[in-house]
Amino acid sequence: MGEASERRTDKRSLITEAAVEVFAEKGFHQARVSDVARRAGVADGTIYLYFKNKEDLLLSIFEEKMDDLLSGLGATLEGVADPLERIRRFARFHFGQVRDNRSTAEVLQVELRLSNKFLKEYRPEKLWAYLGVFGQIVRDGQARGLFRHDIDSFIAMWAFFGALDELAMQWVLSRKQDRFSLQDAADQVAETFIRGLLVDDPEVKSKYLEAT
Repeated sequence: MGEASERRTDKRSLITEAAVEVFAEKGFHQARVSDVARRAGVADGTIYLYFKNKEDLLLSIFEEKMDDLLSGLGATLEGVADPLERIRRFARFHFGQVRDNRSTAEVLQVELRLSNKFLKEYRPEKLWAYLGVFGQIVRDGQARGLFRHDIDSFIAMWAFFGALDELAMQWVLSRKQDRFSLQDAADQVAETFIRGLLVDDPEVKSKYLEAT
């Protein structure tokens, strides 16, 4: 990558990060492009060199942050073969990202849902890929005889994400972030799903639930 391309990438990232902070503070609809430009330290017109409009900027934030989530989740699960442990690590990773990147979480949990384009026109393929990781975990567990075969992996992955998403929303919107521990929430969600997925076999349950 040449210097010009690197500068362009750096400026785009600068604008994206500024937009995250502005959208989290002011709300997507109340925020102006000029607010983002001011926070990024660039001219208003510079924003339009990289993004069509404010909504395009919001969707670009989603795309970039989903890339980060997919990469981070892959690293978190790398080398972990046990489906149950993969579920635990998935939940801990997800809530860890919410806790450590609160402004980003607020934009993705709250402001993104205010975009008509996102809700009605956009195809969130990277989100589907993220959920697909859990779907594959379920299928792997079924192949190994650990998880019930009557479980539909598609329904399971959306149910799992729904639990993570709603708890993340509650944490982000709460005035007191110590209302509940995200680490504890991760473990509770994971164990709830694990117990629901495991086959009804005393030997399997004894082996995999003995520590819980």
